[in-house]
Amino acid sequence: MTHTARAAEAALPKLEPGPHTRRLGLISVVACLGGLLFGYDTGVANGAEGPMAQDLGLDLLQLGLVIASLSFAAAVGAFVGGKVSDAIGRRRAIIVLAVLFFVGVLLVVFSPGGGGNFSPVGFTMLLAGRIVLGLAVGGASTVVPVFLAELAPYEIRGSITGRNELAIVSGQLAAFVVNAVIATIFGSEGHVWRFMFAVCALPAAFLFFGMVRMPESPRWLVENGRPEEGLKVLETVRSEGRANAELEQVEIIAEEESQAKVGFRALLSNKWLVRIVAVGAGLSMIQQLTGINSIMYFGARVLEQSGMTAEQAVLANISFGVVAVVGGIIALRNMDRIDRRKTFLIGLSLTTTFHLLVGAASIMFPEGNPARPFVVLVLVVGFVFSMQSFLNIAVWVWLAEIFPLHMRGLGFGIAALCGWAMGGVLALFVPTLISSIGITGTFFMFAVIGVGAVLFVWRLVPETRGRSLEALEMDVTTGAINTITRGQRTHAS
Repeated sequence: MTHTARAAEAALPKLEPGPHTRRLGLISVVACLGGLLFGYDTGVANGAEGPMAQDLGLDLLQLGLVIASLSFAAAVGAFVGGKVSDAIGRRRAIIVLAVLFFVGVLLVVFSPGGGGNFSPVGFTMLLAGRIVLGLAVGGASTVVPVFLAELAPYEIRGSITGRNELAIVSGQLAAFVVNAVIATIFGSEGHVWRFMFAVCALPAAFLFFGMVRMPESPRWLVENGRPEEGLKVLETVRSEGRANAELEQVEIIAEEESQAKVGFRALLSNKWLVRIVAVGAGLSMIQQLTGINSIMYFGARVLEQSGMTAEQAVLANISFGVVAVVGGIIALRNMDRIDRRKTFLIGLSLTTTFHLLVGAASIMFPEGNPARPFVVLVLVVGFVFSMQSFLNIAVWVWLAEIFPLHMRGLGFGIAALCGWAMGGVLALFVPTLISSIGITGTFFMFAVIGVGAVLFVWRLVPETRGRSLEALEMDVTTGAINTITRGQRTHAS
C-alpha cells in the first residue's frame, strides 16, 4: 500500500495558479478567523487580568483559576472538537465553534459584580464564560488546521495551514493593542476589562456567517461516501486535471481503509498509531513547556516583576505581539522550504538559550538596577520571536499532517488535549511560581525542560514536509515513517 500511495503522489499533475488559487486563499482567510479568535481570547487576559482581579476582588488563586480554566477547557474542546469534526464535518464544527465564541464572550462581559467586592455569582458566571471560550479555543486549535490541511495542495500545505497560527498571533497582538488603547483612554480600573473582552464578539460573528458560505473538506466528504461532492469542492480549489488526480488518490486510500477499524479501536489495534499519537502528544506538551503561553497570558506580570510599572508593562507587552506576528510571517515563508524536524530543533535550541539568558540576566541585574526591566524585556522579546519563527506554526502544521484520515480528528484531539492540559497547569501556577521563585528560577526551570525537549525531537519526531497526506498515512500506519527519525528521508525534496 505504501508503494501505491507514493506512486499516486508522484503522478499528481503540477500545481498551477488560477482562479482556484484565489478561492483557496479566501477559504483560508475565513477559516483563520477561528485562529484570530483563539489568539484574542488567549491574549486578552494579558493586561485585562489585573483590572479584572481588582474589580471583582479576586485573590491570586482565584485569578489563576479564571485564567487557567480556559486552557483546561481547551483541552476538552480540542479532544471533543476533533471527534465532532470527524462525525459532522470540519465546516459544521467550525460554525458551532463560532457560536461558542460568541456565547462565551457574553457570559464574561455580563458577569455581575464589581467595585472590588467579591461576588460568588459573578465569579461563577465569569468562570463559566472562560470555560465556554476554552471549549471554543480548543476546538479551533484542532479543527481549523485539519480543515486547512485537507483543502491545501501538499506542495504548499505548510504555508496554508500555517496561516492559522499567524492568525493566532495576530489575534494576540490585537488583544495587546486593544488592551493598551482601552487602558490609556479609560484607565485601568473599574469595568474597563469588560470592554477588552467584548471586542472579540465581532470576529465571532464574521466567522459564523463566513463559514456558512464555505465548502466542506473534500477528504472528509470522500471518507464519508460522498466523492461527487468532494470532487466539486476540489474543482473549486485546484485545476481540473489536478482535482481528478487528487480525488483518485484519496479514493484509493478511503477504499483500502473502508473495512478498517475507526476511532480508539483503530488506535489501540496498531502499535505504530499508538506511537505516533504519543509522539504528537509529547510534541504538543513541549510547545507549552517552553513557557510561551505563560508569557502571552502573564507577560505584563513578568515585566512588572522585573521592575516596570503597571502602565509601562501594558505598553511594553505590545512588543511581544509585534515580534510574534513578524516571527509568524518568517515561519510561513520557511514552512515549505525547511524540514519540520530541523525547524523544531532550531527553535528549541534558541528558546532554551533565551531561557538561560533571562535567568542569568536577572542575577546580573538585581532588583533596583534601572537596566534590569529593559534587559529582561529584550531577552523575552527574543524568546517570543524564536518561538514564533520556528516552533508554534510548525508544531500545529505537523499535527495536522501526521495522523491518518480515519482518525485525524481523534489523533489531533488527543495531542491537543495533552498540550492544553499542560498549558492549563502552567497558567494555574505561573503567577504563584513567579511570586515564589522569581524570574530567575522560573526561566532556569524552562531551560532544563528545553534540553529534554531537544532530545525528544531528535530521537522521536519524524519528517512530514513535501508528502501528500495519503502517502504519509501509509507510512504512519505501517511504521515506515519512523525511519525518517534516523535520517532516511522517504521522499525527494
